[in-house]
Amino acid sequence: MKLWLGAEELVTELALNGTQQQTGMMFRTNMAENEGMLFVFPIPHQASFWMMNTYVPLSAAYINPEGIILEIHQLEPLNTNSVFAASDQIQYVLETRQGWFDRHNVRTGMVVRSEYGPLKSTFTVAPTLV
Repeated sequence: MKLWLGAEELVTELALNGTQQQTGMMFRTNMAENEGMLFVFPIPHQASFWMMNTYVPLSAAYINPEGIILEIHQLEPLNTNSVFAASDQIQYVLETRQGWFDRHNVRTGMVVRSEYGPLKSTFTVAPTLV
């Protein structure tokens, strides 16, 4: 799925279920400059990520339900210490190559949008009418 962070575009894989989220970027040895992985959680929470079996240095943006980047963290390869969000309002986490956010002038407070619109409406399932 394509994401936009201001004028910057990323092509992302989606981690939508538990298995995809637990595996994430594990065992990979490379990642292109404008690729990423978006983790989508069913509800906001205090996210935490670690780098077990992950060889590519990553940066992670912790994003609230409105698609606003609240925090950006640097994740070191093979580090099994969890990096906890300061906020308990994280519903999405976007992983990129380490330093991508700095190289592309993406900062906290910026909004992330998908090719389908705001993250909230992209990943909210509308109730069906009976």
